[in-house]
Amino acid sequence: MDTSKVAEYAHALYQAHGNKAEAEAAKRAKKHEDDGESDEAAQWQAVRAAIRELRGAHES
Repeated sequence: MDTSKVAEYAHALYQAHGNKAEAEAAKRAKKHEDDGESDEAAQWQAVRAAIRELRGAHES
């Protein structure tokens, strides 16, 4: 997933879940890890990091 897609997913998840978006991304990453899907898990970790940045921008 390219960086623009990561940002798009992060923004959509943040809009849908608010402050719980980061936890939602972490949950999806964990599910993919548990299923042995390391590439997908890494993508969701990137989305989680982007959400963390979004939250920081909104909370400042």
